Amino acid sequence: MSGRAQLMWDEAVTGYDFGPGHPMDPVRLGLTRSLVGAFGLDRGMDVVAAKRAGDSTLRLVHREDYVAAVRAASSDPASARGEYGLGTEDDPAFAGMHEVSALIAGQSVGAAEAVWRGEALHAVNFAGGLHHAMPGGASGFCIYNDAALAIARLLELGAERVAYVDVDVHHGDGVQAAFWDDPRVLTISLHEHPRTLFPQTGWPEETGAAGDAEGSAVNVALPAGTGDAGWVRAFHAVVPELLAEFRPQVLVTQHGADTHFEDPLAHLAVSLDAQRAVQVACHELAHEHAEGRWVALGGGGYAVVDVVPRSWTHLVAIAAGRPVEPEAPVPEEWRQEVFTRTRQLAPGRMTDGRWPVQWQGWESGYDPADRLDQAVLAARRAAFPLRGLLA
Repeated sequence: MSGRAQLMWDEAVTGYDFGPGHPMDPVRLGLTRSLVGAFGLDRGMDVVAAKRAGDSTLRLVHREDYVAAVRAASSDPASARGEYGLGTEDDPAFAGMHEVSALIAGQSVGAAEAVWRGEALHAVNFAGGLHHAMPGGASGFCIYNDAALAIARLLELGAERVAYVDVDVHHGDGVQAAFWDDPRVLTISLHEHPRTLFPQTGWPEETGAAGDAEGSAVNVALPAGTGDAGWVRAFHAVVPELLAEFRPQVLVTQHGADTHFEDPLAHLAVSLDAQRAVQVACHELAHEHAEGRWVALGGGGYAVVDVVPRSWTHLVAIAAGRPVEPEAPVPEEWRQEVFTRTRQLAPGRMTDGRWPVQWQGWESGYDPADRLDQAVLAARRAAFPLRGLLA
């Protein structure tokens, strides 16, 4: 197995563009790629542009009629009027939508193939993580579910146990739905509580289809306002124990940056430093439980200058084995590029000033009156016994 990491990148992914004023501004992808380059991280990785996912690959997760509808809306955006979730406020149709969505999916599928075949130990597609797309419809800025397609491809290649960990602020509903009745896939999602945030799913009681798949879905629904200490505590109170029991052959993780306190679309209060701490933890867990096989994806994140590029550059650096120190200054040439492209002032360091993140482990005890601990307890009580673990 190669010890090198792969960065999946094709400049054409920046064409995933829902138009002016839409929160999913593709500048976040271009700026991330530039910041990765400014730190020289790409010089120690294999930068790979995978081919677009073809129809047979897309049908591993998506219905044939839905793929046809995306293709039609892509050719004639004005014809999309809400059917299949296309042509809506969240997912407006645009010319070339099918092609660029399939390209992003292809990068995640390519990452999964490289890791499974031993061509790379870690592979990152920060343009991916479009976890809301359903088998038969677009949802939440997501057309094709690249995360689910990567997992489906791993299963097709012979993987028997794939773990998916989603730390986006929104529930990873599309991935959960794709593998609801498949015991070969363990989906774990930590997200803001569905009472206060789209997509209003991801309750602790959602644990997988009855039968063999019961206990294959785990949901930690965090109270609005959860900050660094609580977020990292919740992650470590749930994820490591489940991975130790499941023994995945590959770990797929989704790192939406929209948990951040500056994100305009959600209500958690997590810093860049806590996001980095969880990225480090995912890397370590991949080595501890999956022989290092790690596919890391992006996701949401709508503070497109201040947060997303720094968060995902940390992710790439960790995967490359060249972590960027939190206190590192942001390269001046990148800050100039940010101003040229956005007329915004870029942050000066790779930290929010909260490193190292302080948190208390679950093993030290819990407070049944604390809202964060209640959320963790609810997830553990719903799912852990189904996997033979103590709640």
